[in-house]
Amino acid sequence: MKKSIKELKNLSLIARGDILKMTTVANSGHPAGSMSSIDMFLSVLNRANIFPDDPFNPDRDRIVVSHGHTSPGFYAALGRMGFIDIEEVISGFRYAGSIFEGHVTRGIPGVEWSTGNLGQGLSAGVGMALAAKKRKKDYRVYVFSSDGESSKGQIAEARRTAMKEGLNNLIVLLDYNDIQISGRARDILSVNIVGEYKAAGWNVIEIDGHDFEQINKALEMAENELLRPTVIVCKTNIGRGVSFMENTPTYHGKALTKEQLSKALEELGLENDVEKYIERRKNITLNRDKLNYPNIELKVETGQPIVYEKGTKVANRNAFGNAIADLAKLNRDNFPVVAIDCDLKPSVNLGKFEKVNPEGYIQIGIEEHNAATIGGALSVSGVLTFFADFGVFGLDEVFNQQRLNDINHTNLKTVVTHCGMDVGEDGKTHHEVNYIGIVRSLYHTKLIVPCDANQTDKAIRYAAKVPGNFVIAMGRSNLPILLDEKGDVYYGNDYNFEYGKLDFFRKGKDLTIFTYGSFAHLAVEAADKLKEENIHITVIGVPTPLDFDLTQVKEFVDNTIVLTLEDHNVENGLSNELSKAMIRNALKPSYFEPMGLKDYTPSGTINDLLKIYGFDVESLVNKMKGLIENK
Repeated sequence: MKKSIKELKNLSLIARGDILKMTTVANSGHPAGSMSSIDMFLSVLNRANIFPDDPFNPDRDRIVVSHGHTSPGFYAALGRMGFIDIEEVISGFRYAGSIFEGHVTRGIPGVEWSTGNLGQGLSAGVGMALAAKKRKKDYRVYVFSSDGESSKGQIAEARRTAMKEGLNNLIVLLDYNDIQISGRARDILSVNIVGEYKAAGWNVIEIDGHDFEQINKALEMAENELLRPTVIVCKTNIGRGVSFMENTPTYHGKALTKEQLSKALEELGLENDVEKYIERRKNITLNRDKLNYPNIELKVETGQPIVYEKGTKVANRNAFGNAIADLAKLNRDNFPVVAIDCDLKPSVNLGKFEKVNPEGYIQIGIEEHNAATIGGALSVSGVLTFFADFGVFGLDEVFNQQRLNDINHTNLKTVVTHCGMDVGEDGKTHHEVNYIGIVRSLYHTKLIVPCDANQTDKAIRYAAKVPGNFVIAMGRSNLPILLDEKGDVYYGNDYNFEYGKLDFFRKGKDLTIFTYGSFAHLAVEAADKLKEENIHITVIGVPTPLDFDLTQVKEFVDNTIVLTLEDHNVENGLSNELSKAMIRNALKPSYFEPMGLKDYTPSGTINDLLKIYGFDVESLVNKMKGLIENK
């Protein structure tokens, strides 16, 4: 049952006390900004189509708190509106192991997105609002934002995308208290917030952010907007309600002492029962199992793989384009399949996908940070989402966004092309040579680096049906279709992709080489040439360089010369992962040498670069012969 204005005013007072108590109990947190946003929080929670007894209802409105440090305020509002136990929040805020962390955390009932990295919340809201449009759902998305983060470029990116996509189901409430941690926002960096939103074409409403009647009226106007997104700029006072906290940055990130808390609660006319929560904190019961990540399950039809014939050369990125177009056709009646593009359609091969599924092709433009966050938010909103980009942009440039996707347990399938020096003439600025190290830094993201077009097709279909974040990395060049020792297609109709499984292209007794991606065919060709000289090489493909099973390779490693060959920084690639795995499995090669990149690589054709760095077939043959002869 919705609260009256009178009831909201009373809850607002109580919630301010909750904010102050929980931060004092924790001796940590951001009380002042929470007190400037609390009236906005309560108003939206009271008005939105959300359900305390069914917080993850698939048709619910979505609420994103971009300025996640105001978690005391949002948790207090959720507690007073019946979503969570306010007693648990006050006693457990910021306690090690508690779900009530210092910044809002996805999985708590009512919290849709973990934030704290300022500037990303609007993009997340855009992704959720876009998902509603793609799924033909009528839910709204409310985003709480702040004046300080409005200077960030990703805000402008998201603002443009929301307008381009006509997201009239998106409503932003912006807390404009003109205070940041270092002083007044206007002095730190003056931003014409109202002017910039108007220039972007948004519907702009300005109100008193502490007047419940004005907030409700503005929300009603925004809900009736038919053509464009709305921002409600809420003029507020930081620390509202406590005289010594108002209009000063002092308590932005500083909890009150017990003495200050007593004075503040007296001003608010509230009981000081903080000792109860301090005692309760000493015997707190951890509740991490209460987190719920409400991803909408997608039953993906993956169809039959495309098998490319032997004797042909096909770029893995082309195989990706064909596979994703096929997935779109197969699932068009079940749920949306979308591909996010940053103005690289011909390079990442999304043209065919756009033709068969124009509604699913989302052109973001050159806004990679925005695109990565939108992709993550789409992926937890009932949409099978692929984000296709060059490696240096889709991973290096947006690492923080991908990290937050990882934290949010999203379901994003990131396909990065043009990896390694295989990009050739574009030069070192575009040679993505650190992607294994980057994905290694993400706890909940899997990595696949296919060895040819056939494995690429099967890997894409595999990632589409398996929940969770995936990065599928590939180069630019056309690659030969890999064959087995009998001359048949290695990844043929009988091959099923299994995450962590190694591929034995060749088996021999003289030397073992581990490789992946665009260098796999070079190792195979070198092994075949050496076989003509009665030298027998084992070539093992490692399409999942961060997770593989070495139990089946003991005979090919122990007392054997072992090499790794990779188009990647040798310091944070397969060689590191293999070294750790050999130690764990007590495998003892007679000699181990990593072969990979040791510096940024210049422009040049891929064939010339291979020769310069000793990775062409002739150089590999000579390298392996020399090692065998001198062992």
